[in-house]
Amino acid sequence: MTDWVIIGSLATAAGTLALAGATFASIRSANRSARNAERAARIAERSLLAGQRPLLVSSRLQDPAQKVQFAEGNWLAVAGGGAAAQATDGAVYLGISVRNVGTGLAVMHGWHVLFDRPTERTHPPLEEFTSQIRDIYIAPGDIGIWQGAIRDPADAAFQAAAAAIKAGDLLLLSVLYGDFEGGQRVISQFALRYLRSEDPERDRWLASAARHFNVDRPDPR
Repeated sequence: MTDWVIIGSLATAAGTLALAGATFASIRSANRSARNAERAARIAERSLLAGQRPLLVSSRLQDPAQKVQFAEGNWLAVAGGGAAAQATDGAVYLGISVRNVGTGLAVMHGWHVLFDRPTERTHPPLEEFTSQIRDIYIAPGDIGIWQGAIRDPADAAFQAAAAAIKAGDLLLLSVLYGDFEGGQRVISQFALRYLRSEDPERDRWLASAARHFNVDRPDPR
């Protein structure tokens, strides 16, 4: 006689196994789709951030000269590819001509200046940067001016900067900036050198981008 109980149990087991296989395949396909979607989202995010990423370098020598005014009313004229440095009794004024070769708007946040060659290839601590009194914006593909001032004659940095400007010594300027959302911060270091010529009236400060450091992203080096 046919044992229908056993046959029914075997049929149920086979159905359960088939359902389990279908469920496993469905979950595996869903996981694969989720991974693909996550990978696509990461690629889209990286593409968006790359489109907003600024990068500042020194401007070209053939770029036009620019003028910038400080709060005290003093003006500095900065030639293409150059810098300007002026020391008075009450303030030290600095400016450099820069070009944004990145793809996004650059918003400058702060700066730091050294008067000796660094012994290590690193940037100064962020807490030692001087904040900009106002934000400075440089559009992608355009030129602009960074400006900063030291206004405390009792500050050791004031005295060191004034002495370096008078002697025409090297100045190493670090500029902190990021994109328009405040992210993707970068520190670009510029070397300011005083170029002397046979005609003193043609003496000038030159600026050259020396190194770039990522702050919010891994350093590529």
